[in-house]
Amino acid sequence: MISLDRLHKPVLVLNASFEPINICAARRALVLVLKGVASAEEHATSNVHSSRQIIKLPSVIRLLEYRRIPHQTRALSRKNILMRDRYTCQYCLKSAPPGVLTLDHVTPRSRAGETSWENLVACCHYCNNKKGNRTPEEAGMKLARAPRPFSLHTSRHLMRLLAKSDDQWQKYLFY
Repeated sequence: MISLDRLHKPVLVLNASFEPINICAARRALVLVLKGVASAEEHATSNVHSSRQIIKLPSVIRLLEYRRIPHQTRALSRKNILMRDRYTCQYCLKSAPPGVLTLDHVTPRSRAGETSWENLVACCHYCNNKKGNRTPEEAGMKLARAPRPFSLHTSRHLMRLLAKSDDQWQKYLFY
């Protein structure tokens, strides 16, 4: 049986030109390698087993064909908000696993607050309940950082942060 943690471990995705373009889960990276769409440039210490073979999980993969990456915007999703906020409550600054965090509308929806990048933040249950149906100012709470859209800068910053825990990534993140 495969540990789910191993399959969710982040993997750096490089374009055919070795330019870092994304981060995906080890499971997705393994599928891309097995389909022949990408090759593993670096391997993690973990393996997956089938009945006939052992396969090393990749840590860095490179697409075999160059992909033109247009200026892209990230989809507004729970996962992307949590990633942008580094899985940290934006009120008390406590880090937590994704399943423990909630999303908070800075300006509550009941007060015409939109569901947008600029109005959603990662929040722990305690702070979300404390804030309730009020603005942070009304609740006597302060945001650690104003919420902004997920940008290319945000994506590269996350790659650099993740590279600190994976030495194999550092030689590919030269910016």
